[in-house]
Amino acid sequence: MILAQLSVYPVSEGLSMGRFVKKGVKIIEESGYTYQVGGMSTSVEVPTLRELFDLVEKIHQAQLEEGARRLIIEMKVDDRRDKDATLAGKVASVTDR
Repeated sequence: MILAQLSVYPVSEGLSMGRFVKKGVKIIEESGYTYQVGGMSTSVEVPTLRELFDLVEKIHQAQLEEGARRLIIEMKVDDRRDKDATLAGKVASVTDR
């Protein structure tokens, strides 16, 4: 399982980016992947790197269609091969949850 932290947002559309971020979250939700929205980024579990890139491409396209003229894409990827990794497992390893 690939774990990724994503931020895809416009830098050309003023101070409020909520409508753009909502488009991205909706695409992730519709994908069926496990995800967590955070205050500064969204984390997602995807089976393969190709599926992650396809997801990011869909988010990118949706924000362009929403009117963005310049986008920043920040992505951090955890491709752990020695054991199964999940978002819940990562949180549990550092909290009492």
